[in-house]
Amino acid sequence: MEIRTAIPTDLEAVTAIEAACFPAEQAASRTDMAGRLAAYPDRFWLLLDGGAVIGFVNGMCTDEPDLRDEMYTDPTLHKETGEWQMIFGVDTVPSRRRQGCAARLLEYVIAVSRAEGRKGLVLTCREHLIHYYAKFGFSCEGVSQSVHGDVTWYQMRLTFEAC
Repeated sequence: MEIRTAIPTDLEAVTAIEAACFPAEQAASRTDMAGRLAAYPDRFWLLLDGGAVIGFVNGMCTDEPDLRDEMYTDPTLHKETGEWQMIFGVDTVPSRRRQGCAARLLEYVIAVSRAEGRKGLVLTCREHLIHYYAKFGFSCEGVSQSVHGDVTWYQMRLTFEAC
């Protein structure tokens, strides 16, 4: 398996995986994914097995400390030198879940973000996944302000220690 950043021809694969991972009201649309890929393809980390995309992590960078719903749909909010790496999704093909794929991607994205000198990473998740992200050092900050998909989200933050 290998990890690489996205290229424009990955749009169909990431859109299909997103649709398989989230209900329609929560999944990023093809249009949103295309906008993200155009604005920050190097913020899409893809896990490939035999050349096939089996999972990915994507998000934007910003100086804002909290993940806002507008960030999901407005790629112009991305700031390449931003202090925080926002994570919009940790997606794994359903047939490849519980095989360490998401963990491998998260560990990679955390290492890249640390090496880039970011303050840390921020994501939102459903309550049943709080314990999963805690294993990677994320702390739960409580219920998010997000109303994305009309469900309750919890904001999680991983802050890197200052040198």
